[in-house]
Amino acid sequence: MDSVQTIPTDATLRIATPKLRTRVWHDYYELTKPRMNFLVVLTTMVGFYMASRGPLNWRLLLPTLVGTALTAAGASVLNQLSERNLDKLMPRTKNRPVAAGRISPKDALVFGVAIAIGGVVILSTTVNVLTAILGAFTLLTYVFVYTPLKRVTTLNTVIGAIPGAIPPVMGFTAVNNALSPDAIALFAILFFWQMPHFLAIAILYRRDYALAGFKMLPVVDEELEVTGRQMILYGVALIPVSLMPVLLGVAGQMYFAIALLLGLAFLSFCVSCATSRTRGDARNLFIASIIYLPILLAAMMMNRVT
Repeated sequence: MDSVQTIPTDATLRIATPKLRTRVWHDYYELTKPRMNFLVVLTTMVGFYMASRGPLNWRLLLPTLVGTALTAAGASVLNQLSERNLDKLMPRTKNRPVAAGRISPKDALVFGVAIAIGGVVILSTTVNVLTAILGAFTLLTYVFVYTPLKRVTTLNTVIGAIPGAIPPVMGFTAVNNALSPDAIALFAILFFWQMPHFLAIAILYRRDYALAGFKMLPVVDEELEVTGRQMILYGVALIPVSLMPVLLGVAGQMYFAIALLLGLAFLSFCVSCATSRTRGDARNLFIASIIYLPILLAAMMMNRVT
């Protein structure tokens, strides 16, 4: 019996077209890694707030956040473009828009370059040149240094933590148009926090990274001995680093107490993961890391010394 073919009606097409457009826009949105870039915007805002000694300059804050967000989003798009063939090999990334073929490499390139340039232009014209330079440095380091190094050396995580820690510095420079010890303190907090955070992720997805040929430390370090020691090392270093804002007179005693308790608690998760070397404790460390940072930053903002 011949199959019956249904000819789309005008009404069907009208319904399908908005759904298709929504899907396309969602793919472009997904390309920007919105969850990761939410952290970028958040830490930039913290830096801006801590640098502001009086009332917030909202007219300056908005372009700072928009410019930083666009620059970071552009870096995310270009990262996925360059790793599209590797993303296809990993179960957790094979459905990304470029890897899955829903967005062409050409369209991703145009989109990524456009929003990245747009972000740097916004920062240079409405904020200041120093902040724009930091944004451009973050973009270039992430795309052209960190991304290729993932297949070359286990030090890629250390290198990648540098652009990841620059956004709060951009918040400071947006206000002061200068680098300062206060800004460096926030950079150091973000840098040392990222290491146990990313090592925990690398343990959770070590099979995926191995399939793509990424030389993440937990992939190369099969027994996780070196990984565990590094987790503890960075966890220990994070405690005095997180107290630097107090020594610099940026935050008060309440922040000191909270930062110390948070640091000790976070270190305990690092030690547990390093000792057991299990996925369960790696997951616990990852969860602890995403709880630790917003509480620490909120305490810093609440106890800012004006």
